[in-house]
Amino acid sequence: MHSPSKRLITSMSKRLAVSNLQGWADLPDDLLHSIVALLGSSLDLLAFAATCRPWRAAFFSHPSKSTLCFSCPPVLIRQNPIQPPSNGHAKPQRFNLVDPSNTGTNYRCQIREEILQKFYFAGSSYGQLIFFRHRCCLVVDAFSGAEVSPPCLPELNHNVFESYYCSTLTAPLASPNSRLLASTKSSLFDWPVGSDSWSELKLSNVQVRQIVELNGQFIAMDDHMKIYTLQLAPQLGLQDLPIEWCGGKIPSMDSKPFLVVCRDMLLMVCYSLVSLFRGSSFCTLHRLDMSTNPAKWVEMKKLDNWALFVAADIRTPPFSCVNPERWGGRSNCLYYTHHSEPWGVRWLGNEPDLLKDPSASRDLVFGRNMWRYPQSLWVYPSMFYSDRK
Repeated sequence: MHSPSKRLITSMSKRLAVSNLQGWADLPDDLLHSIVALLGSSLDLLAFAATCRPWRAAFFSHPSKSTLCFSCPPVLIRQNPIQPPSNGHAKPQRFNLVDPSNTGTNYRCQIREEILQKFYFAGSSYGQLIFFRHRCCLVVDAFSGAEVSPPCLPELNHNVFESYYCSTLTAPLASPNSRLLASTKSSLFDWPVGSDSWSELKLSNVQVRQIVELNGQFIAMDDHMKIYTLQLAPQLGLQDLPIEWCGGKIPSMDSKPFLVVCRDMLLMVCYSLVSLFRGSSFCTLHRLDMSTNPAKWVEMKKLDNWALFVAADIRTPPFSCVNPERWGGRSNCLYYTHHSEPWGVRWLGNEPDLLKDPSASRDLVFGRNMWRYPQSLWVYPSMFYSDRK
C-alpha cells in the first residue's frame, strides 16, 4: 500500500490499540467500507482487497463497488522491451503498472512471451486482454495472467490474416450472460462464454469499430461513424440508429472519433490537429441525446468535472473518471497514452488552449491505430467488475 493507505493504517492502528478488537481482520464492515470510499487509487484498492479474507469480502460487499471505475483512474499498462530467450527458455514479457494517482508505484504483471510471439492483440475488456491468431483466440487477465481459451472461430473465407477491428466482452467473464464479440471486415462473431461454438453475423459494407454499453443497451459504431443498436438475443443483430447533428460541423473520420460512456451519457470525442508545427490541437465533444426522434449529437463546450482516458490502440476502450482532482488529476482533460511518455494531457472542448496545456508539443501528438502487440493501454482490474468473494 502507498501513502493514502499508510495514513489510514496508522489511524486505524491507534483505534485498535484502545479497542477490544483482536486485529486487522476483526474490523467491522462499516469501517472497512469507509476506507474503501476514501481510496482514490486502483492499486491501493487491489492492495486493500489482498490484505486478508475479511477485507476482501468487505471490498466486494461495498455498496458503491459498481461505481469504483468512475471514481478512481484506470491503471496504465506500459510494455517493457521484449527480453531475448536465455538458455533456450523464453522469459515472460514484463509490463509496468503505472498509477496516475501515484506515479512512484512500481508494479509489474506478466504475460507469457509465447502469447506475444504467436498471437495478435485484438482489444481489452473488463480487465482482460484479447488475442487472436487466425481462428484461435485467447483471453488473458491483464493483472494475474490467468487465461481462457474460447473455441476456434468458424472457417474464414480466405487464407490471408484476418484483421480484428473490435473485440469486447459484454460482461465480466464470470457473469452467466457474458459474451465475447469480435468484429472482422465482413462479420461480427459472438461467443457465449462457456459454450463450445461461435455464431456469426454477416455484415454488408459495415465494419464495427467500437461497441459500448449504455444503461443496459449495447451501441456500436462503424468505420463511417454510423451508430447502431446491437441485439444479442435471441440472435445477434444490428439496427441502424437514425441520428442528426445538432449545429456545428459534422466531424470526419480523420478526426479519430471514439465513443466513451460517462455514467448515463454517451459521448463522441473527435480530435483535430490545427497546426502540426506548433502542436496546436483540440478535442471536440458531442453528447448523444436519445430523448428526441431521431436522436441528436449535441455539441458540448466542456466536460465539467470529468476526465477521459484513451489509449493509442483503437481497439481498447476509453474510460471516464469523475472528480479527478480527488486523486490529483484535472477535470475536462483527455489523458492519452504515448510511445515516448507514459501519457499526455489535452484539454477537452472546442478551442485549443496552448498556454494551459502542458502537453501541447509536437512530440506528444495524439494518434490512434491498430498494433500487433499491446501498447500502453488503460485498464481496470477485473476484480472491480466481479461479484466473487
